[in-house]
Amino acid sequence: MEDILFQETSPVAELNQKLQIIRAEIGKVIVGQQQVVDLLLTGLLCDGHLLLEGVPGVAKTLASKLLAHIIDVNFSRLQFTPDLMPGDVIGTAVFNPKEGNFYFKAGPIFSNIVLIDEINRAPAKTQSALFEVMEERQVTVDGFTHKMEYPFLVLATQNPIEQEGTYRLPEAQLDRFLFKIEIGYPTLEEEITILTQQQGKTQQELLQHAHKIISAQEIAGYRALVQQINIDAKLIAYIATIVNETRNNAALYLGASTRASLALLKAAKATAALNGRDFVIPEDVQAMAPHVLRHRIMLTPEKEMEGVAPDQLIDSILKSIEVPR
Repeated sequence: MEDILFQETSPVAELNQKLQIIRAEIGKVIVGQQQVVDLLLTGLLCDGHLLLEGVPGVAKTLASKLLAHIIDVNFSRLQFTPDLMPGDVIGTAVFNPKEGNFYFKAGPIFSNIVLIDEINRAPAKTQSALFEVMEERQVTVDGFTHKMEYPFLVLATQNPIEQEGTYRLPEAQLDRFLFKIEIGYPTLEEEITILTQQQGKTQQELLQHAHKIISAQEIAGYRALVQQINIDAKLIAYIATIVNETRNNAALYLGASTRASLALLKAAKATAALNGRDFVIPEDVQAMAPHVLRHRIMLTPEKEMEGVAPDQLIDSILKSIEVPR
């Protein structure tokens, strides 16, 4: 009898297989938008918060709820409005008349995946409630620190067109988002498919087609694996050079921070894993650069008046830097 040789599957290959299952599960509901799906998964692997921007009706909220639906963790949703107060987000101290003392009543931010709809409709005072929790995964109220459960991920949506009743997000808060994902319109073929498959169905009925297929423990293991993805020293220098160029570009009033460099490094590793590789290539860095940098840079007023878009400037920076091989 001939010996049968079994080839052991690598951890990265196993991760890639799991991600393919997740892609297929999301594909039951979301038609097209493959790049958006991949960016959502990349953000999940990087432990990074995500800002989704697009006009109303392009499935920003549905995509966010769908990601939360396939993960076996807690989910909460906040609708930001101009009258929302910080206590409505993080919680507040409540007096207990029976005990004669105060106790902390946790707000909706205390969840694993938090969807913030129309985040730019709340003023800076309310946005400040997110600063600590997005960066340190904790909330401090009345001198007491309350830790968030693992995992903790903020998915925020905003409309780039409507300006009435909206507020510009503080730069320090924008810097805390790993990606700014721009969601466009579907193609004609995709829209026909959407109309055919989803006619007469509510959003809740659509979500029922997707099943929970990944746990918090699995996410922790996959994130640890992504950190072990190999990256050459030349590519680390390449990332640093890209970010440094945003600080020295005459067309930019504000360049990207060191947090952007770290975000680009993590995103490149996650992209490699998403494509079944245990090493990073320059194309991984180039693919992630616009999503990591577009919300972290600020054009000069002259360039804005000329109609230059952040992505155009990022593309010119990438073209100006020699690609390591």
